[in-house]
Amino acid sequence: DLVCLMSVNPGFGGQKFIPYTLEKIKRLRKMIDEKGLKVQIEIDGGVTLDNAPSIIAAGADVLVAGNTVFKSADPAGTIHSLKSI
Repeated sequence: DLVCLMSVNPGFGGQKFIPYTLEKIKRLRKMIDEKGLKVQIEIDGGVTLDNAPSIIAAGADVLVAGNTVFKSADPAGTIHSLKSI
C-alpha cells in the first residue's frame, strides 16, 4: 500500500535531501504505474518548501517534513503551504 523511500542517510534529523532521490522516485513511480498498483510513495528526509514541488512532480504522494515543520516559526502555516503544493 505504501513505499517509504529515504531521501537522506538514516540516522538523524536535519539532513539535506539527496538529489538523486528524484530519479529513484521516478523509477519507482514508473514501476508502480506499469503494474497498475495502488501504492503510494512516501518520501522521508530533507523535505522542504523549496524541494517539495520537484518531489511531488517526480511521483511522490506523501511527504515527511519533520524539521521543516517543527523548526518553522509558523508550523501550521508551513503545513498549509506543503499541502497546497
